[in-house]
Amino acid sequence: MVEVTVTPQSSLADRPVQMRVRGLSPSQLVTLRASLMDEQGECFQARAFFRADGAGEVDPGCHAALGGSYAGVWPMGLFWFLQPDTLFRRLVKRDVAGSPFLVRLEVFDGLCLVTGPQDQPLASCVAERWYVCPGMQRVPIREGRVRGALFLPP
Repeated sequence: MVEVTVTPQSSLADRPVQMRVRGLSPSQLVTLRASLMDEQGECFQARAFFRADGAGEVDPGCHAALGGSYAGVWPMGLFWFLQPDTLFRRLVKRDVAGSPFLVRLEVFDGLCLVTGPQDQPLASCVAERWYVCPGMQRVPIREGRVRGALFLPP
């Protein structure tokens, strides 16, 4: 049974996570895809192609991506190379304290350049990427023409 995991499953957006796929056939060619929907409903995604090792595992932190949104060893590549489906959109988190970005990680058999509703992943999981840790205090700043927010840790 194929399994894709992200550790930790819930983390701050600037913290690294470890992704791993297990249960593949040795040397199996797979596509890993990360996708998220922003607060305006815009979809962002990245994909990378990997060949499983002899144990049937893929670890983007150790194994080089063969292509897709990036190539080479990039442990956080699927998060760093997220691109909008609509050109000229930017990934911006407005509600930093209220909710995380939910990044869906999926693994598909073979090379999948485009995935549609009919394409079923071999496995999937969801990673929470928070922008504010629990207990963080938000202090609004309004000084002259300066507007912003100061975030103080607990």
